[in-house]
Amino acid sequence: MSILEQTLTRRGVMGGMAAAGAAAVLPVGTPAAAEPVPAGLLPTDPLLHLLRRATFGPTPASIAEIRRLGAAAWLDRQLDPSSIADPVADDVLARLPLARLSTAEIRSRVAAGTLKRHSWEPMWQLGFAAVTRALWSERQLLEVMSDFWSNHLNVTCPAGEVWDSRIDYDTTIRRHAFGRFSDLLKASARHPAMLTYLDNRYSTRAAPNENYGRELLELHTVGLAHTEADVKNAARLLTGLTVNGATGRYRYDGANHVTGAVRVLSFQHANATTAGGEAAAMALLDYLALHPVTARRIVTKLCVRFVADQPPASLITALVKVYLDNRSAIAPVLRALFGSAEFAASIGAKARTPFEDLAATVRTLGYGPAASGIKFLESLYWMARDAGQAPLFWGPPNGYPDVAPAWDSPSGLLVRWNFHLSIAAGWWPETLTRPASLLTGMVGALPPTYGALIERTAVRLVGIAPTAKQIAALADFYGRTPASPLKANDPAAGWMYPYLMGMLLNSPSFALR
Repeated sequence: MSILEQTLTRRGVMGGMAAAGAAAVLPVGTPAAAEPVPAGLLPTDPLLHLLRRATFGPTPASIAEIRRLGAAAWLDRQLDPSSIADPVADDVLARLPLARLSTAEIRSRVAAGTLKRHSWEPMWQLGFAAVTRALWSERQLLEVMSDFWSNHLNVTCPAGEVWDSRIDYDTTIRRHAFGRFSDLLKASARHPAMLTYLDNRYSTRAAPNENYGRELLELHTVGLAHTEADVKNAARLLTGLTVNGATGRYRYDGANHVTGAVRVLSFQHANATTAGGEAAAMALLDYLALHPVTARRIVTKLCVRFVADQPPASLITALVKVYLDNRSAIAPVLRALFGSAEFAASIGAKARTPFEDLAATVRTLGYGPAASGIKFLESLYWMARDAGQAPLFWGPPNGYPDVAPAWDSPSGLLVRWNFHLSIAAGWWPETLTRPASLLTGMVGALPPTYGALIERTAVRLVGIAPTAKQIAALADFYGRTPASPLKANDPAAGWMYPYLMGMLLNSPSFALR
């Protein structure tokens, strides 16, 4: 615990906030409705609630936008990302040229000697691109859903065997983020990155590899509602879906496809010819994507992402119908979810993961990217990795966890507290674009008192004013009372102002999504 946090704990700020925060995070197995949020932790404004859940965190600009458009029009706009200009993110992404390369382009550079074979540099740049988009893209819901699907259909990045295909896989995920899950599932199944990561490229007629078949059922679709026979039959049907070693591209190799009748759950196929093996495999994927159990699993994961760690059964049931009625189209499910009474009632029922916390910190501060270079992106990426959640970096095929208990730890909390202050103060990364006058950039004209300074800064950063007791404790940190006059040359208005910002970002109000 830092000296500042020890001071606040002694003075009664962090202790009271932490106790309230612990009550705000829903324990596993507890229905959302059973754990109301302690009063005063978060604003009840439904527009701010939507921003906290459907983005990587509100910014001053996004708050103004959603108040101007209203929730429905704002959501319509986000679901049509191609209509949204994205100049800030585009400028930074232009500095990451390797993160845009196709498999063919990466291999061409290897052949030309400008990139080493098996180089991880394109994949590192893809990780930096994910940071860029989360922090500064205007297409926030697209970024949140791309992150969601990247975890659901996880292919670790960086990883050695997908050196040439992982960039293109990200493009595939993003292309289908709001579309039909059936299309995304088939695109993933025929992508060299997935076929490599889960070993299907090495599956042959003589030795079918069960790895992808197992994860297809267990992680990507129906969960544990399958048998070992289902896994073996799925693996047989998926033989032939492989990668051309010379080009790195997907190909179907009929010579290595296992023929013969198969049954997976209630799906049956004659699978009579090698020529028809690919079509048979795609038929299985369509069946699995539209299976009611898959619908429930996908919908439940969306509710866990956007509503609560233990989402209400009533919402899940309603959204399963929307999913199936729309043949796995995701946009209608999202519209129904965000328009539901259960979503409206879920304020405070989700806690930010480490990467969400990092992104939300930069976004609520309103800091922009550095004017040039990518060193600041590397710094932010390593901050996320130190906190345990560098984007796309999760090793196992199940993706990063999205529930609060998975991230609960004193060391993890300390990492967050450290980067809150470091970013706010401009210590590291030191090149983010910040207001020339930090205090003026946060709250405008100099507040008349310490209490006003604390209250205005809290509203600006976390959306809600602290209690009178908390304001008094924070003022006492500066050796003042809330009523003490604030002068322009006071440390609290100058070099010590970032400490106030950091302490507010350390509060449970900011930890909640």
